[in-house]
Amino acid sequence: MPDPARRLSGKATSADGTAIAFDRYGSGPALVLVNGAFTDRGHATLASVAAALAPWFTVVNYDRRGRGDSGDTGPYAVEREVEDLAAVVDAAGGTAMVFGGSSGAALAIEAAAVNPAISKLALWEPPYHVDDSAPPLPDDFAAQLDALVRAGRRGEAVERFMVEAAEAPPEAVAAMRALPSWVPMEAVAHTLAYEAAVMGPGNRLPAGRLAALTQPALVLTGDAGPAWMARAGQAVAAAVPGAVHRVLEGQAHNVAPEALVPELLEFFVTA
Repeated sequence: MPDPARRLSGKATSADGTAIAFDRYGSGPALVLVNGAFTDRGHATLASVAAALAPWFTVVNYDRRGRGDSGDTGPYAVEREVEDLAAVVDAAGGTAMVFGGSSGAALAIEAAAVNPAISKLALWEPPYHVDDSAPPLPDDFAAQLDALVRAGRRGEAVERFMVEAAEAPPEAVAAMRALPSWVPMEAVAHTLAYEAAVMGPGNRLPAGRLAALTQPALVLTGDAGPAWMARAGQAVAAAVPGAVHRVLEGQAHNVAPEALVPELLEFFVTA
């Protein structure tokens, strides 16, 4: 009997000709996973989620443009990433359910708003800034990050993104610079402007976009992470018609696959 967790690699071609690399697991209804900042399809969390869900779904975990084995045709626009996801959905069989984590949740929202081939939507802690505990960012934050990278100040771009967009304590980010993980973070610093663009001006809640969604939606948050992220998830769930909101006990933003998988399985297998 075939191993459902066996990984098969492939590439989809986006509308602008960019090659988007993906891994495919299992068989059954299609489910596409959308990574957040700093991560690609090799990241442990979503790779583990993909393997765990493979007995029930054809799970497709892909590299967003500019990272991993995917291309990065310029100039960048959020619409290009929406087209990338559409190409992956098409490669998965033409229609798919979608899970997005962190800023990947924001991309999933943007795509679902314009692509009826996305049939269901699950979101993990979309990091919008919805109150004074996480103030709105400058509307040109994406341009500022891009300028830093173009000037060769990749570490500074990472630091600004972590402190201002992710609300990480400055002293914690300063300490991160000494860790081995800082090098791969700098390596994808050019994609942080993409994340800022996907999140929208100021990281503000896109209330109108959310209210127009028609797909069944599940919004998940943890109770062990920053309160502002929990409130952002609550605001997203309140704005999406009929959305279900669940809180995962003991989970911070870096959610454990074993906590995430049962929630996704229950949601995606339900008609």
